[in-house]
Amino acid sequence: MNNNSNNQKNNKLSSEKYAYLKAEAEAPYKGLRKFIYLGLGASGAIGAFIFFAQLLAGKNISDNIYNLFVQITVIAIMVFLYRWEDRKKK
Repeated sequence: MNNNSNNQKNNKLSSEKYAYLKAEAEAPYKGLRKFIYLGLGASGAIGAFIFFAQLLAGKNISDNIYNLFVQITVIAIMVFLYRWEDRKKK
Protein backbone atom coordinates (compact mmCIF):
# COMPACT_ATOMS: atom_id res chain seq x y z
CA MET A 1 0.00 0.00 0.00
CA ASN A 2 2.77 2.39 0.91
CA ASN A 3 4.59 1.59 -2.33
CA ASN A 4 1.44 2.38 -4.33
CA SER A 5 1.07 5.86 -2.78
CA ASN A 6 4.75 6.61 -3.54
CA ASN A 7 4.21 5.59 -7.17
CA GLN A 8 1.18 7.87 -7.44
CA LYS A 9 3.22 10.81 -6.09
CA ASN A 10 5.99 10.06 -8.56
CA ASN A 11 3.50 9.84 -11.44
CA LYS A 12 1.90 13.13 -10.42
CA LEU A 13 5.26 14.86 -10.22
CA SER A 14 6.35 13.49 -13.53
CA SER A 15 3.09 14.58 -15.21
CA GLU A 16 3.47 18.09 -13.81
CA LYS A 17 7.08 18.17 -14.88
CA TYR A 18 6.09 16.84 -18.31
CA ALA A 19 3.50 19.62 -18.71
CA TYR A 20 6.06 22.24 -17.73
CA LEU A 21 8.67 20.85 -20.09
CA LYS A 22 6.14 20.63 -22.92
CA ALA A 23 5.11 24.27 -22.44
CA GLU A 24 8.76 25.31 -22.31
CA ALA A 25 9.51 23.38 -25.50
CA GLU A 26 6.62 25.05 -27.32
CA ALA A 27 7.66 28.56 -26.22
CA PRO A 28 11.25 28.57 -24.95
CA TYR A 29 12.22 31.40 -22.58
CA LYS A 30 8.75 32.97 -22.77
CA GLY A 31 8.98 34.45 -19.28
CA LEU A 32 12.41 35.89 -19.98
CA ARG A 33 11.24 37.44 -23.25
CA LYS A 34 8.23 39.04 -21.56
CA PHE A 35 10.50 40.41 -18.82
CA ILE A 36 12.83 41.89 -21.43
CA TYR A 37 9.86 43.46 -23.26
CA LEU A 38 8.70 45.05 -20.00
CA GLY A 39 12.17 46.30 -19.17
CA LEU A 40 12.78 47.81 -22.59
CA GLY A 41 9.29 49.32 -22.61
CA ALA A 42 9.90 50.92 -19.22
CA SER A 43 13.24 52.23 -20.47
CA GLY A 44 11.50 53.74 -23.48
CA ALA A 45 8.88 55.34 -21.23
CA ILE A 46 11.54 56.92 -19.03
CA GLY A 47 13.39 58.19 -22.10
CA ALA A 48 10.20 59.57 -23.62
CA PHE A 49 9.42 61.38 -20.37
CA ILE A 50 12.88 62.94 -20.27
CA PHE A 51 12.85 64.04 -23.90
CA PHE A 52 9.31 65.40 -23.53
CA ALA A 53 10.42 67.42 -20.49
CA GLN A 54 13.37 68.77 -22.47
CA LEU A 55 11.03 69.75 -25.29
CA LEU A 56 8.83 71.62 -22.83
CA ALA A 57 11.92 73.40 -21.51
CA GLY A 58 12.90 74.36 -25.07
CA LYS A 59 16.29 72.63 -25.08
CA ASN A 60 17.65 71.49 -28.47
CA ILE A 61 14.21 71.03 -29.98
CA SER A 62 15.23 69.50 -33.33
CA ASP A 63 17.21 66.64 -31.74
CA ASN A 64 14.77 66.06 -28.90
CA ILE A 65 11.77 65.67 -31.21
CA TYR A 66 13.62 62.93 -33.10
CA ASN A 67 14.67 61.24 -29.86
CA LEU A 68 11.14 61.45 -28.46
CA PHE A 69 9.76 59.72 -31.56
CA VAL A 70 12.41 57.01 -31.26
CA GLN A 71 11.39 56.38 -27.64
CA ILE A 72 7.69 56.30 -28.53
CA THR A 73 8.51 53.80 -31.30
CA VAL A 74 10.38 51.63 -28.81
CA ILE A 75 7.38 51.67 -26.47
CA ALA A 76 5.01 50.77 -29.32
CA ILE A 77 7.20 47.87 -30.47
CA MET A 78 7.50 46.48 -26.94
CA VAL A 79 3.73 46.69 -26.40
CA PHE A 80 3.18 44.92 -29.73
CA LEU A 81 5.69 42.16 -28.89
CA TYR A 82 4.29 41.67 -25.38
CA ARG A 83 0.74 41.33 -26.72
CA TRP A 84 1.93 39.06 -29.52
CA GLU A 85 3.61 36.83 -26.94
CA ASP A 86 0.32 36.53 -25.01
CA ARG A 87 -1.65 35.94 -28.20
CA LYS A 88 0.51 32.92 -29.09
CA LYS A 89 -0.78 30.87 -26.16
CA LYS A 90 -4.44 31.19 -27.17
